[in-house]
Amino acid sequence: MRVILFTDEKHRATLEALVKNAGISAVDENPDAIISYGGDGTLMRAEYAYPGIPKLLLKGSAVCKLCSPLPNEEVLKKFGAGGYRVDEIEKLEVRAKEKILRGINDIIVHNDNPRHAIRYHLFVNDKQIGGEIIGDGVIVATPLGSTGYYRSITGSFFELGIGVAFNNSTEQADHMVLREDAIVRVGITRGPAFVYADNQKEAIPLANGDEVTVQRSSAVARIIRVA
Repeated sequence: MRVILFTDEKHRATLEALVKNAGISAVDENPDAIISYGGDGTLMRAEYAYPGIPKLLLKGSAVCKLCSPLPNEEVLKKFGAGGYRVDEIEKLEVRAKEKILRGINDIIVHNDNPRHAIRYHLFVNDKQIGGEIIGDGVIVATPLGSTGYYRSITGSFFELGIGVAFNNSTEQADHMVLREDAIVRVGITRGPAFVYADNQKEAIPLANGDEVTVQRSSAVARIIRVA
């Protein structure tokens, strides 16, 4: 098994020692798996860097929803002995201005300038929801992402489907949980705004008249679970 180690630089020595003590050799390219040491943010960065490649998560942060409750040493021991399975985690994808971004947590449309709200129309399966919405933006989340930004806005989470939450709307706007095959479209009537996925640095700028389309992606993330 060829593995690449993925973590923040300040944690690299710790991760290297853990892996070495487990008798696992790391490589620099063409991996079969990625060992991600950190938390949810590290996983999202690892998935962006190495999409679709199975990832073994080691807990190095207080927040790691998909990490095993076992000690890291035990996780590595079981992994090295072949005692694991690979689960698939759904992703969302957003299309805007001939670009595509994918995320495992959420897709966020947000005002570019925090001093000015944006205006937009929201459509679900081509049916407009309400009228023009004024606020800081909208969040479209996966079940995994529903325990993050989505939950901080709505006070709730969900286990199936796609969630839509409205960020600081001037009018009361209830969040929605849609079927997993729903297609969400956002049309900007007054920007500027931008759209991004997870914690990725890449963002797509949006101006008046621009649209974004968010839906479940055919691509998935693969998470290694030890038995």
